[in-house]
Amino acid sequence: MQGLMQDWPLTCNRIIDHAAVQFGGHKVITRSVEGPIVETTYRGIRQRALKVAQRLVKEGIKSGDRVGTLAWNTARHLESWYGILGAGAVYHTVNPRLFPEQIVYIVNHAEDRLMLADLTFVPMLEQIADKLPTIERYVILTDGKHMPATKLKNAVAYEDWIAEVDGDFSWVKVDENDAAGMCYTSGTTGRPKGVVYSHRSNMLQAFATAMPDVFSISSNDVILPVVPLFHANSWSLAFSAPMNGASLVMPGAKLDGASTYELLDTYKVTATAGVPTVWLALLDHMEKHDLKLPHLKLAFIGGSACPRSMIEKFQDKYNVLVRHAWGMTEMSPVGTAGHLKPHVAKFEREKRLDVQEKQGFSLFGVEMKITDDNGNELPWDGKTFGRLKVRGGTVARSYFKGEGGEILDAEGFFDTGDVATIDEHGYMKITDRSKDVIKSGGEWISSIEIENIAVGHPDVAEAAVIGVSHPKWDERPLLIVVPKKDKKIGKTEMLEFLRGKIAKWWMPDDVIFVNEIPHTATGKILKTALREQFRSYRLPSAAE
Repeated sequence: MQGLMQDWPLTCNRIIDHAAVQFGGHKVITRSVEGPIVETTYRGIRQRALKVAQRLVKEGIKSGDRVGTLAWNTARHLESWYGILGAGAVYHTVNPRLFPEQIVYIVNHAEDRLMLADLTFVPMLEQIADKLPTIERYVILTDGKHMPATKLKNAVAYEDWIAEVDGDFSWVKVDENDAAGMCYTSGTTGRPKGVVYSHRSNMLQAFATAMPDVFSISSNDVILPVVPLFHANSWSLAFSAPMNGASLVMPGAKLDGASTYELLDTYKVTATAGVPTVWLALLDHMEKHDLKLPHLKLAFIGGSACPRSMIEKFQDKYNVLVRHAWGMTEMSPVGTAGHLKPHVAKFEREKRLDVQEKQGFSLFGVEMKITDDNGNELPWDGKTFGRLKVRGGTVARSYFKGEGGEILDAEGFFDTGDVATIDEHGYMKITDRSKDVIKSGGEWISSIEIENIAVGHPDVAEAAVIGVSHPKWDERPLLIVVPKKDKKIGKTEMLEFLRGKIAKWWMPDDVIFVNEIPHTATGKILKTALREQFRSYRLPSAAE
């Protein structure tokens, strides 16, 4: 016997439809790339998203086609998303912080047909456009007045482009399991891999993250998503905020402490989300100028571990609740949040902070386990650590085009690559990573890729890269080099050799020369020994 309820597919266009009807006048405020603060509403976002969808269909975009975006958090970017979805196409957020070669690879691998880009990224696109054969047109997210002279293929100002249609359009019908968005992730080896979100997975993630124990979003909130849209749906805020009628304040390209504070204060933001690096800058600015944030109630912090001192400062000095979180691109992305359960909230202060330093307990729809290397499940005692594995309706089952092969175990769990403990209360804590990627300011850095380039120096016999603790960035790379016999290399020479071959923010903060690097019995570099050896090492940049 089946239920007798209506078949109402969970498709993302329903979010902006609901927002326009029930919260039509609620504002979306943007610090534009051109400079001025501009305001619109959810009703305006929907009206313009309809024009985007109509214009994409006129362009020949069909269901399932990929449309790239290379843009900051702005209203134009948001309405473009809903327009792409409404045309039945797939939005593909490209991370501009990747170096050009990676961007070329993922745009070509995704086979993007159009690219919607902010003014900021026009020069970079001009440098690589000849390597992007699938891109048929570049739509620059600006108006005719600010449109730069460019040789990008069929380039047009966004405002002129959507002005060619009237918005009298109906969303293209799609199935809730159809692809909605794409975001590429990378690890220590191989090429970046594409994660493909469905309409259903986006909707389920939006429902889950809006709940009181996660973002706790309501129509009374004003939310500043500092986390970018290109970081896996800005932690779902692109969907959960309009779904629940929360006003949005979009920061654009300016994420320094002063600019972030201005938006938080001026627009009476009640909740915000971002990586610790942003909050370090904000707290530093506030302390220097003796500022307060009387309206801010919740700071949602993830991307990398939130320092205990940051939690204390936000809560003790500014009366802002910190909620730690964890997730992955493969998880849509939020997997856990650190709300204090009632019995945990009664712990004495230091013990509560111990719990808040953990990444939290799993959202509804996400199941977790930790296992040993043989797949045997380990106890939730807060002490035993193992491989963290997850499954659920918002977790990837494979990568785009089958890259990476089978990624689930026999029970359907995905190995996150993290090593963690889970305590008796259900709180998970990342203790290490099974892979050797370095997490810096919420971004991943591949140690192996830097190593492979470093050993290309004619005077280098061997190289290893490890993450070293940094007060601002969580971790920064330290390059350890064994010179060839009778060869002498300087730090400056080594860094100059790397320059231009990797992204600027991947550049090691220091280089150390040693006689030998420890190895395992199978000849692999023993990174655990290196990390222990340099555990107390202080990078020069840590004192800045």
